[in-house]
Amino acid sequence: MTTNGDLGRPRRGERLLDLVAVMDRLRSPGGCPWDAEQTHDSLAPYAVEEAHELAEAIASGDRQHLVEELGDVLLQVAFHARVGEEHPTDPFDVDDVAGAIISKLERRHPHVFADAVVRDAAEVEAGWEAIKALEKPDRSGLLDGVPASLPALALAAKAASRLERAGRGELLAEAVAPAPAGEAGTDDVGAALLSLVLEARTRGIDAEQALRSTVRRLAARADGDA
Repeated sequence: MTTNGDLGRPRRGERLLDLVAVMDRLRSPGGCPWDAEQTHDSLAPYAVEEAHELAEAIASGDRQHLVEELGDVLLQVAFHARVGEEHPTDPFDVDDVAGAIISKLERRHPHVFADAVVRDAAEVEAGWEAIKALEKPDRSGLLDGVPASLPALALAAKAASRLERAGRGELLAEAVAPAPAGEAGTDDVGAALLSLVLEARTRGIDAEQALRSTVRRLAARADGDA
């Protein structure tokens, strides 16, 4: 095995090839019956679950837990790539997956990989969105390309971000305006929640994570009192 200098450690990224080999073994004849039966559809719920577990690990501050959960997310990528190899007419493999994201990163970072000049992170983000819009011209709706299963607070933040970039902040102001007297109800509660999401954005806070953190503290206190 190629090592990293005199440290005796594998070259960075080499263990990713080991993961690909492990997935080949699990998926091949004589491997694991459960792994062999999986499809993109059957694996989809695990990807969602592992993403949430990764977010929990980040919030916990436990470094070892973070490494473990990142590995579980990485497994989902390797698993789907291995399943993709077996498609009878339109196969893809892990190199196709890696190549696609490498190309995207290079296209959307022209200030690094080409001669574009940016002044700060805000210009980087604006440039990313401009390039993305050129790549996906068929996306015209506010939530086009946003997963429908995204948690509501995160969905609201995404919608607000897109409206602000489009210069349609007046729609946000209208959405959070108090309902006329006697008409308060579900929409009024929704407007209040959206208002809190907007306030969180102005303070650089992720509303979804803020609420989750508060609920975790509540649960810890309740469990401690039990």
